[in-house]
Amino acid sequence: MKNLFSWQRAWPHLIAVIGFIILSFMYVSPVLQGKKLVATDDIQAKNAAREVLDYHKKTGEWSSWTNSMFGGMPAYLVAADYPTSISTKLGQGINKILPAPANYFLIGMVSAYILFLVLGANIWLAAIGAVAFAFSGFNVINLEAGHVSQVIAIMYAPGVIAGVILAFRKHWLAGAALTGLFLSLELYANHVQITYYLGLGIVVLVIIESISYIKKGLVKELTLVLAGLAFAATVAVGTHTTRLWNAYDYTKETIRGKSELTAKDKTQPVAEGDGLGKDYAFTYSFGFGELLTLIIPNAYGGASYGPLSTSSETYKTFTSRGVDPNAAQNIVQQMPLYWGDQPIMGGPNYISIIVFFLFILGIFIVKSPVKNWAVAVILLYIMWALGKSLAGINYLFFDYFPMFNKFRAMTMTVSLAQLLMVLVGVMGLSTLIQKKVTWEQFQRPFLITLGITGGITLLMALMPSVFFSFRGASDPMVLEQFAQQTENKEFAQQILNSIIQDREDLMKGDAIRGLIFVLLIAGLLWLWMKDRVKPVIFYPVLLVLIIIDLFGIDKRYLNNEDFVTNYVAQGNTTPSAADEKILADTDPDFRVYDASARQGPFNSADASYFHKSLGGYHGAKMRRYQELFEHQLMTEKPNFEVINMLNTKYFITGDQQGNKVAQPNPQAYGHAWFVKHYELVANADAEMKALDSLKLRESAVIDQRFADKLNGLKLQPDSTDKISLVSYKPNELVYESSSKADGLAVFSEIYYNVHNEWKVTIDGKPADLLRANYVLRALRVPAGKHTIKFRFDPVSVATGSKVDLVSSILLLGLIAGAIFVEVKNKKA
Repeated sequence: MKNLFSWQRAWPHLIAVIGFIILSFMYVSPVLQGKKLVATDDIQAKNAAREVLDYHKKTGEWSSWTNSMFGGMPAYLVAADYPTSISTKLGQGINKILPAPANYFLIGMVSAYILFLVLGANIWLAAIGAVAFAFSGFNVINLEAGHVSQVIAIMYAPGVIAGVILAFRKHWLAGAALTGLFLSLELYANHVQITYYLGLGIVVLVIIESISYIKKGLVKELTLVLAGLAFAATVAVGTHTTRLWNAYDYTKETIRGKSELTAKDKTQPVAEGDGLGKDYAFTYSFGFGELLTLIIPNAYGGASYGPLSTSSETYKTFTSRGVDPNAAQNIVQQMPLYWGDQPIMGGPNYISIIVFFLFILGIFIVKSPVKNWAVAVILLYIMWALGKSLAGINYLFFDYFPMFNKFRAMTMTVSLAQLLMVLVGVMGLSTLIQKKVTWEQFQRPFLITLGITGGITLLMALMPSVFFSFRGASDPMVLEQFAQQTENKEFAQQILNSIIQDREDLMKGDAIRGLIFVLLIAGLLWLWMKDRVKPVIFYPVLLVLIIIDLFGIDKRYLNNEDFVTNYVAQGNTTPSAADEKILADTDPDFRVYDASARQGPFNSADASYFHKSLGGYHGAKMRRYQELFEHQLMTEKPNFEVINMLNTKYFITGDQQGNKVAQPNPQAYGHAWFVKHYELVANADAEMKALDSLKLRESAVIDQRFADKLNGLKLQPDSTDKISLVSYKPNELVYESSSKADGLAVFSEIYYNVHNEWKVTIDGKPADLLRANYVLRALRVPAGKHTIKFRFDPVSVATGSKVDLVSSILLLGLIAGAIFVEVKNKKA
């Protein structure tokens, strides 16, 4: 631990950090020219946040509600600020140290570097391990896809583990401070799923370490350690009270909450019971064979669509059938190469065959409870990543383990498994460097490791077809597509056969590549153990080998071609002719149905950049809205009554030339209306069923639970009754009403009221908000002329910000106290 707190020795660490910065820029060098990485998820997030950001720019206020997506949703799920959270401000500041995505690589390397120092590795090994972790395949593939919050959460994970381990290594206060700091940054990343899996792994670590303390009779010391870690975790979570409180409340109303519907939909539901639908949650699951991609990246073809060379069988097939060579070369740039069971694959989660070699070796030569913990948790993470491929076990976790059914794409646990593999590998290297094993002790595990890694790569290089068919579940669809394009079934079959052969050749090529690296790392370790190579050669060569290995694969997916100029990055901010036509409408609040979206209107936020969209793109959709979509809109015959009640004033469609066209919908109901009838129903099933046949401009369906708010109300509609929107803000809507008798008004706004967040007043006096037509707001309005105001004011924001502030002060106090004690002990 002297390396962490000896300021006289700070310069080697400074050099390491400078090296990390240089390496980050080497990988993403276009950022030095001002270029940006443009990824789908980043674009979607920017589109979704447009209304909130514009409102903040105009007023200085952060709206907690936005109408830009799904008819309306809490804005803190899209864009928000937490001014009293010190960890949020720190996280934002760290992100600005380097331009993205170089900053994320730097965060990961520094975080892992600290972890490996805590484990006792020297500076060289800590740096090498940090590089191996930060540039592992999962991180790069997810950056290319734009899953930034996920990557940030992964990059901070080593620091959290470092703090816990340090606390159990007789530095309980420093460990608590380090845990508090990195856990608060981990939570800042705002990716609860990664934090959840990380937390489960750390719980196992704490249990193992606690048992060790108890066996040694160190109960008092253990109490101090656990108290410090508990306090650190509490204040770290406390600095994000507002964010987590918001998310907790909202989760109840999302597809991860409990549905009130009991009737099963014919489609596979996104949500089911008190959580996600099982089929939906396990859509992304590794097959057993797909784990091979950890060490042979092209074992399953790489990405869903990828390029082939002019030496490929597919290229030869096209040219042999008379296709122009240049045209054939263009065609083979996008071939369906991935043949696994997952619907979409951005690329393999390659860990580096060198890291895998060191991991296997570390299992044999490292004697440490931390190693035992890491190996056990790696197996747990990989088991979860297998998803439905290991349904007998994973479905039990899904059904009975707390919160497990709130998440999908459990394949992301591989990211943490990769971290722990690097950890075991670094511990193994440290064991060798410190000469804790002799050549005689090393020889047998060394040969076993060489046999395992070399044997796998050799087998896959020589005879992969013995073990794999290279045929995917989607191949029949691929065959049909080629048959339609070529109008020749025999030619289409020949193309598919060629693709299958190329898939096999891709695996062979990467297996040979892997075998070469296995022999190189084995030779380097042999030379070290035989004292035939000096540290000044050993460390740089090992670092260079890992960089060449990882960069060689990573650059296939995230490379300079993914970066564009700032002008191009802002390209979708130019409105189309259809957008301009809609924007010319001065009505402040109506919705647009973007039927032209390539991903589908309910999986795209493109329209949200300019308009208030009926659809959108978000991982936490409101459950009732999703159910409305599944039952009323995602059907053979969409229910236009529902589309109209959502005030869908325009449709965006595409013409034959691919241009967007704006089509007005004169049937849209407008902002609000008085109904002539209302129907009370017993439950959600009846409410949904009623929407099938009701004329929603005249009638409303209301759940029985709101009946007491309607006692004595007998509707006496009059043709002169009216209600209109007179003022619009994302979080505040003002209406004026006029009616001859008490009436029931339905508002074309999404109902969300977990804790009475929507404050409703009539002439300044509180009124009871109702829910109508499954998803809309409704209100009992007295006769006469009135001003009705809706104001979104969540208690979680007002109260949570105070807790954020107190917790931030306590976290700073914890860190300051730890520094003071460590410096004092150092002097002593």
